[in-house]
Amino acid sequence: MAVFSLERTAPLPLDEAWRRLTAWQRHGDSVPLTRVTVATPGPTRPGTAIVARTGLGPLAFDDTMEVTVWEPPEDDSPGRCRLEKRGRLVGGWAEIEVRPGPGGRTRVVWREELTVRLLPSAFDGVLVRAGRYVFGRTVNRLLRHP
Repeated sequence: MAVFSLERTAPLPLDEAWRRLTAWQRHGDSVPLTRVTVATPGPTRPGTAIVARTGLGPLAFDDTMEVTVWEPPEDDSPGRCRLEKRGRLVGGWAEIEVRPGPGGRTRVVWREELTVRLLPSAFDGVLVRAGRYVFGRTVNRLLRHP
């Protein structure tokens, strides 16, 4: 099991940072060969199913997730979302949190526990580094582009 977190500060109001980070289909734009779909009708709420399909043809796998916590920010109160990974190959969870930061900015905290079922724990360090890189890029891109 690989556990990692990353933090960013963005010159955005809380609600705009939240909107960008929870635009699920846009998450695939930063991950090569990945397409993200929402499998349940909106709006997002606990029980919403999200599928990230990565790969080409028969060499693809699904990272199936379910929203278990959905607490959008209100006024200046923080917002938090938790996704439980329910796929056959990828397990764990991810949490996205937005809270007021310095100078009217928004502080984003992304935490993730990632398990790849067929990968021995000796590869956890590689998963942590890859996760920080991939999800760091994704968060940066989502926060930069409306």
